[in-house]
Amino acid sequence: MQIEGLTAVGPAEYELAMSFKPGMRVPGRLFADEELVRMALKDRVVEQVANVAFLPGIVGASMAMPDMHWGYGFPIGGVAATRARDGVVSPGGVGFDIACGVRVLRTNLVADEVRHLAKEIMHELSRSVPKGVGSHGRIKTSRRELEEIFVKGVGWAAERGYAWPEDLDHIEQGGAHPGADPEAVSSHAYERGSDQVGTLGGGNHFLELQHLDEIYDRGLAEKLGLFRGQLVVMIHSGSRGLGHQVCTDYLKEMDRASRRLGIDLPDRQLACAPLDSPEARRYLAAMAAAANYALCNRQCMAHWVRQSFERIFGKSAEALGMSLLFDVSHNIAKIEEHEVDGKREEVCVHRKGATRSFGPGHPDLHDEYRETGQPVVIPGDMGRASFILVGTETAMTKSFGSTCHGAGRVMSRKAAKRQFPVDALSRELAEAGIVVVAGSRSLLPEEAPLAYKDAAKVVDICETAGISRKVARARPIGVLKG
Repeated sequence: MQIEGLTAVGPAEYELAMSFKPGMRVPGRLFADEELVRMALKDRVVEQVANVAFLPGIVGASMAMPDMHWGYGFPIGGVAATRARDGVVSPGGVGFDIACGVRVLRTNLVADEVRHLAKEIMHELSRSVPKGVGSHGRIKTSRRELEEIFVKGVGWAAERGYAWPEDLDHIEQGGAHPGADPEAVSSHAYERGSDQVGTLGGGNHFLELQHLDEIYDRGLAEKLGLFRGQLVVMIHSGSRGLGHQVCTDYLKEMDRASRRLGIDLPDRQLACAPLDSPEARRYLAAMAAAANYALCNRQCMAHWVRQSFERIFGKSAEALGMSLLFDVSHNIAKIEEHEVDGKREEVCVHRKGATRSFGPGHPDLHDEYRETGQPVVIPGDMGRASFILVGTETAMTKSFGSTCHGAGRVMSRKAAKRQFPVDALSRELAEAGIVVVAGSRSLLPEEAPLAYKDAAKVVDICETAGISRKVARARPIGVLKG
């Protein structure tokens, strides 16, 4: 099938020819079906995919996952790798919510046996976990403590009793991204992050009680400690105001660098700098600091969740089996080694609204995941389902070890508020047996299920393309929103 320069090249895979926009250094690659391709054309995502292909040093293809939609510079759902030796880094390829990501806590509880406690559990979680835009956390941090968080990540939380020692083995990068430099973070960013550790935030961030109602691969599920009927907790949040400020600061610096170096780009939002430049080194150091802040943020919320369950059930979190399955970020740029033109080469992989999905046997995975592949957590919307996947060897050759990150919006927040009255939406969710607790009830329509693609379709496309594999489906029982 041919649609305006796009050609089907495999199951759920389309190539955008370099002739689509003169100046593209590599083709585009969309993981999608025909319907999603047409949506991408309408949303101008295809144009953004083409624009990213102008980045100096880009290799392979400028990619977009099936949850793709319009973003700042890069599309959300975008993946691009640039050569470490002569490529660039672009803050637009990471986004404002640096290291926004997802984690899943397992329990040994059967969801149907505790469903009658859903309201009580959600009330307790609402009391324990600060939420909402601009929310203030239970942990106040001095500048020196923030510097430690920037470098140690979850290690800082572990030292203070907010993490189990084994949690660090179940977090991307062992709970701390390397290369962070507190000196690369502005004073304004410090101010914005000083009281937001352990806070959920607003927008599409959430904390959910979920019921694993479908197991697609029993063998993989057993190895990951998952079973049909299991109650799990999913946390989706990021680096809050601190990460936003880091991105804001460095977009200005990168714009100046691009102009000074004469880097010709079709969109100023793709502002970038060579990886060996002072600007790039500072950005990557500040980005790593913000990423470690995000990991620590989710860890502290997981600690409040464990404490809440202890109060509700009168048992220790250990006795309740509240171990961490995995925590992975989906807004990050990382130096990784991949095969490029038949040779192993260091590249900077930008994942903006895309999740790392390393396959079985990858040396960067903890021993626990060497056989299964890396767990991939895909949040859906608050009315349908989320998914747990694993990475594949195919992803290593097709997508620089990347897959989707969620459902992906199909409707703006303003349009959703017009289309889904809050009372009707609340009634619909209640009738579906979903307990929703929101700091701002009036903002719920912005997150209405139909404002998003169906995550089931998104993960099916990724599985068809071979870049991840389904393990389990999780239905919401209780939802905490900002």
